[in-house]
Amino acid sequence: MEKTLWDEMEMTLKPVGYVRSGIAQPMLTAGEEDLALAERMEKIRRYHQKVKETVCELVIDPGLAGILEGIEDFSHILVLYWPHLIPESRRGLRRVHPMGRKDLPIKGIFATCSPARPNPILVSTVPLVEVAGNVLRVRGLEAVDGSPIVDIKPFSKSYHGAEEVRVPAWMEQIRRELEEAEGDH
Repeated sequence: MEKTLWDEMEMTLKPVGYVRSGIAQPMLTAGEEDLALAERMEKIRRYHQKVKETVCELVIDPGLAGILEGIEDFSHILVLYWPHLIPESRRGLRRVHPMGRKDLPIKGIFATCSPARPNPILVSTVPLVEVAGNVLRVRGLEAVDGSPIVDIKPFSKSYHGAEEVRVPAWMEQIRRELEEAEGDH
């Protein structure tokens, strides 16, 4: 069998920090064949509202002195982190029901925001609340406590924004349901 480029490549990642959060368990868990919701759907809506309001801390390795210089000038940052509670044995999922919902069509893992990925690197854009030494306080990060931080980038609408974004109906349905639930509070 002929080797391919990805068979020969190897990457090494070292966390630059970790997340300190009140979220102890992920909302979604990876089963052998699909995703499973940790709670019933009505609790998921409350969970998302709580996450949106929660301020957590990104504790950056103090040995990386100077790495945060200037970050305080940005209103939002991109946080790339590793969902460390998903065991490697559960990263073989290729297709899932989005958010573990059987009422939604099954999709390839790269068409979802599932944490159960071959390389489970997640990314969130969050408002930067405060910088205190090597700790960034952010609002709305859905990372569980202890999640390793892979990278942080400043968010710039002109650089990272996209115009005329298209999403499938099922993803729009999830967004709409979560927004409707927020309006009920």
